[in-house]
Amino acid sequence: MTTTAELINLIELKQIDKFVFEGHSHTVGSPNVFGGQVLAQALNAACRTLPTDRYCHSLHAYFVLHGDLAKPIQFKVMPVRDGGSFTTRFVSAEQDSKTIFVLAASFQKQEIGYDYQEKMPEAPPPEGLLSWKDIYEQSKGLIPEKINRFLGLPRPITFKPTVIHNPFEHKDLPPKQQVWFKFNEINNQISEQHFIQLLAYASDYNILMTALQPHASEANFGNTQMASLDHAIWFHRKPDDYSDWFLFSIDVESNSNARGLTLGKIFDQKGKLLASVTQEGLIRKIKPKK
Repeated sequence: MTTTAELINLIELKQIDKFVFEGHSHTVGSPNVFGGQVLAQALNAACRTLPTDRYCHSLHAYFVLHGDLAKPIQFKVMPVRDGGSFTTRFVSAEQDSKTIFVLAASFQKQEIGYDYQEKMPEAPPPEGLLSWKDIYEQSKGLIPEKINRFLGLPRPITFKPTVIHNPFEHKDLPPKQQVWFKFNEINNQISEQHFIQLLAYASDYNILMTALQPHASEANFGNTQMASLDHAIWFHRKPDDYSDWFLFSIDVESNSNARGLTLGKIFDQKGKLLASVTQEGLIRKIKPKK
């Protein structure tokens, strides 16, 4: 999967009943279903039951169990409320009759109101930066194999970190990260609903990994169990150009009790704040085998 069209095909679900949908999975290098995938698919299911003039302004989700890549996922939508301006949906994702994920989402018709946002943080422009694919090509055989495989996997999104850290230095890093990303071969004629779902998918990349940076002198992918626990997004605005580069600026808020809490802001290249994201995830030390 290397294009946005393929990603939309993955997110777009098969309708089984009025409020029941089915989806399938694609690996992102993990043995389990990618959290961003099931998040975007659940949002797709909810959107398929809405009036046409409603768009997601916020969602809150919990990752309950690991999903099996080989099995279909059934999404059941509960129509909680249909109001004059707001619509609320609850979605459960199931495999083998077990709930693996739940989503509560609120949708609003577009309205005119006050407008203010925080200023976009300074960041080097994406054009001169190396992508994950570039890093993979230049570092074959030089970095740990697990990281190498992850970087080299074909994706429908291009990621460019503003700073590349040396994994062999084993020193603690700042509790923040900035990553530019861009959807590959995106068609600007896609619907706003699909773009919101694409943004939800992309928001699960990079955010939890940032929580390890303050502990990089001892913590890494090999000795830490990591998993998304809960995820929330507030959608503020849409970009003028869906094919733009977008900046994901992430800060670590707190790490404690084997959990990490991160806060992210997504901006377009003109500085427009598109979405705010929070995620808490498991960052548990793996005990060495005796």
